[in-house]
Amino acid sequence: MNDSDYPKFPKNCASMLCKYLTPEVFNALKDKKTRYGFTLRQAINSGVVNPDSSIGVYAGDEESYRLFAPLFDPIIEEYHGFKKDQKHISDMNPDHLDAANPDPEGRYILSTRIRVGRNLHCFPLGTNIARRERSIAECMIFDALKSLEGELAGEYYHLAGMSEEIRNQLIKDHFLFKEGDRFLEAAGLNRDWPEGRGIYHNDDKTFLVWVNEEDQLRIISMQPGGDIKKVFTRLAHAVRSLEKRLVFAFDERLGYITSCPTNLGTAMRASVHIKLPKLSRNIKALESITDRHHLQIRGVHGEHSGSEGGIYDISNRRRLGITEVEAVQNMHDGVAELIATESSL
Repeated sequence: MNDSDYPKFPKNCASMLCKYLTPEVFNALKDKKTRYGFTLRQAINSGVVNPDSSIGVYAGDEESYRLFAPLFDPIIEEYHGFKKDQKHISDMNPDHLDAANPDPEGRYILSTRIRVGRNLHCFPLGTNIARRERSIAECMIFDALKSLEGELAGEYYHLAGMSEEIRNQLIKDHFLFKEGDRFLEAAGLNRDWPEGRGIYHNDDKTFLVWVNEEDQLRIISMQPGGDIKKVFTRLAHAVRSLEKRLVFAFDERLGYITSCPTNLGTAMRASVHIKLPKLSRNIKALESITDRHHLQIRGVHGEHSGSEGGIYDISNRRRLGITEVEAVQNMHDGVAELIATESSL
């Protein structure tokens, strides 16, 4: 192997890409292409350009996870604790969820949000999609969104050519998504911005869909307060309705296919913004509860941000190898314990 082919990583690189992309793995995969023309170099570019990545790899299509399995599989196993011989099972039946509101008086939970990522079957992922294909995908999704009825009925807004009035309103509602960060840029997810992108929301502003952001659909259910089951029920109904018109990429082993391997499986993030001023003074106690329920702690402004006023974003950590119901149940049970502990202090 030519030494100039293998990427040069800094000695302090701690990403999973650095850990698992050995010269042997690189040499075995470097000349392979998926049927959509996606290569190993494209898959690893974000982690090569950004050696401070925690993961460092993105898929370009469903086939990427099979063709580049010697790289993706150990990353998936370490991140999700998911073995090669396991299969993912999906369950979005709200009747299977035992989740009474853990904060009926509204003293702790400010809001609840549950989202899933979805990509269209037989299309490349956002890292590898051509401009024309992205526009076709947007048209297909737009057509499906127009069919939504009842509480899901709403309006779709194209990012390209958006009026200043609508833009300002979407910013005010915290709905507008921006061009991706340097990690997504290096992965190819910002190409042709803002063409082929858009936002849909219902009239009550409790249901939102981002089109062609990191994944082709980010389907989001949300509302103030802690009625977790109602939020999940709305999301499940929306996904079922969209599945009548769209076929989503799904693998019996890896679940719903996403561009980032950390989102595989349920592709779900179920979260609450919760006020814990007393527990915030004892981070170890807070973390012991969230660890027990497989939850992740973030600041109110997302990943890598800090808490403000004892308010945290608490969400499920596991996505692959558990069902959607289990992911939401973990979040609910952990939040209930956090509230019980906070109120006892």
